Amino acid sequence: MNWNFTFFFNSLLLGVGLAMDAFSVSLANGLHEPQMRRRKMCAMAAVFALFQALMPLIGWLCVHTIVQYFHAFEKFVPWIALVLLCWIGGKMLLEGLRGEAPEDEGGGVGVAALLVQGVATSIDALSVGFTIAEYDWLMALVCALLIAAVTFVICLGGIALGKKFGTHLAGRAGIMGGAILIFIGLEIFITSWF
Repeated sequence: MNWNFTFFFNSLLLGVGLAMDAFSVSLANGLHEPQMRRRKMCAMAAVFALFQALMPLIGWLCVHTIVQYFHAFEKFVPWIALVLLCWIGGKMLLEGLRGEAPEDEGGGVGVAALLVQGVATSIDALSVGFTIAEYDWLMALVCALLIAAVTFVICLGGIALGKKFGTHLAGRAGIMGGAILIFIGLEIFITSWF
């Protein structure tokens, strides 16, 4: 593969495609925490970007080292995403239905929940390592960084959009956010079979 327009364009398109689940979760997080500060918004988007960059690199590394083991693991990816997103979404949904505030002291999504969301929304990106298998390590790294940049921008937009609607939907935001996360988990699971 050469360093050309096609490489950069394909990397950006991969970033957009991979960021869609993270965008939806970011939207749910913004709904859940409409008073989120800009610093937390950036940190949250950065977590999603980090995971979206790491997973293709891990997949690329697997292709170049332990590919036979990765094929066995690949069939569990939709199940893992389903369980993680349904767990976080179910928790948000129950809190919203009960009228409870989130457990962490600052309100909204905590660090542990954010890390689970990051893994759940990016685990399917492991298979991108197969699509970039012909890249050398530097091209794979640049591709991952472009994916991260696209994901960061898209997630920041999702959080901002969720915050905007979250202030208008204050009491129902947790319910909507939890339902969105469960829907995303189901969508990842169902589309993996077709």
